Amino acid sequence: MQPPDAFDAAFDAAHEAAQRQFGATAPPQSPEPEGDDAPRLKTLTAEELLTLELPPRKYALEPILPSPGLAMIYAPRGLGKTYVALSISHAIASGGRALRWDAPKPLRVLHFDGEMPAPALQERLAQIVAGSGVALPDANRLRFVIGDLAPDGLPNIAAPDGMKAIEQAAADVDVILLDNLSTLAAGMRENEADDWGGFQAWLMRMRRAGKLVIIIHHAGKGGGQRGTSRREDALDTVIALRRPQDYNPEEGARFELHIEKARGAMGAAVAPFEARLMEGQGGGLTWTMTDLQTAQNDRAIALLTDGLSLRQVAEAVGMSKSAVGRLKAAQGL
Repeated sequence: MQPPDAFDAAFDAAHEAAQRQFGATAPPQSPEPEGDDAPRLKTLTAEELLTLELPPRKYALEPILPSPGLAMIYAPRGLGKTYVALSISHAIASGGRALRWDAPKPLRVLHFDGEMPAPALQERLAQIVAGSGVALPDANRLRFVIGDLAPDGLPNIAAPDGMKAIEQAAADVDVILLDNLSTLAAGMRENEADDWGGFQAWLMRMRRAGKLVIIIHHAGKGGGQRGTSRREDALDTVIALRRPQDYNPEEGARFELHIEKARGAMGAAVAPFEARLMEGQGGGLTWTMTDLQTAQNDRAIALLTDGLSLRQVAEAVGMSKSAVGRLKAAQGL
């Protein structure tokens, strides 16, 4: 992957080359007709596009959450989606860190929660804040809309009045986080692409307005995001949280994180890793991260040391039998 600064440098070089070739200003155009005869669509020549003065790409979390942008994070039930969502919202609002990603500067975040009981959400946020060691610059950087505290519930975000309500509440924020799609978009038929179309148009309007919208969603029985695959078409980032092969429910929030889509990102920046939420000092919670291959190898070595067979270890950690055999030989076990 090209890091953001390398990408920006390459873009600037291409932009300067285009200006040298075509001139800093676009060639004069004939006046366009007005009124009913005015064209509905604005066209740009290649020269105009290449010399267009556009703002540089920015990030809410580098290098995977562009701002403005559209993102989805999905996972099976009980794997830690809410903790991840709270970590991301707090990191972006405080200019801190969430998992492996850093926020370049504090942004204003509006966090919607349509599922959690308010006391549980309060407790989890307190644990995340205590574990981060980073304070919010001011209270307004991170605000919440909580379904459990709304006497009449929250409006359906997939309906026009719900979209309008979000726009009004989020008029002065940079980031909108929606946790989660199933509870906030009641009535949307998950496998119907047409039901998604209106909401997708609204999402793209939010991106044009300069906002990052992050959607938290459930995984389906097959492991992919639940519902129509059309949801991913317009998204800039898609992140999947997956249950490790040897997961034990007693471990709580432990998962493999796979970045399935990230426009402009590649290589080490999108490599999968394993994350686990651990208790730190003062009752706070912090994330520990390990490269996925390293985590698998460590678990395989531990099982081999306990005397399990190659087949048993391969099934337990999700590796091939031959890979476990090579690891065993390399470790002299």
